[in-house]
Amino acid sequence: MIQDNVHPDVTHYTYRVTWSAEDDEFVATCAEFPSLSWLAPSQVEALQGLEVLLREVIADMVEQGEQAPQPFAERSYSGKFNLRVGESLHRELAMQAAEDGMSLNQYVLRRLTAA
Repeated sequence: MIQDNVHPDVTHYTYRVTWSAEDDEFVATCAEFPSLSWLAPSQVEALQGLEVLLREVIADMVEQGEQAPQPFAERSYSGKFNLRVGESLHRELAMQAAEDGMSLNQYVLRRLTAA
């Protein structure tokens, strides 16, 4: 299916389908649309239902002059982000990095990937 910039391909969004014990059904969610979900008795039906809902929501957004979110998979990332931490945590991380013989950036990256 050919998509334009106004109507993103809903299959490119980031989905998760999990079991909801509370609802006794599967629930499909989309990271780019955190307020939307779809319940169904099977994983496939939950995902398909949410995709139909997203097509309708995106059509409504376009009709109202709003822009649909770009799928995470189609966004560009620099590989950099700034994080502000308190002075004492900064000092603690810097000391731990030095004790491990690595830069603060390498140390934090290692800790993040291990989490």
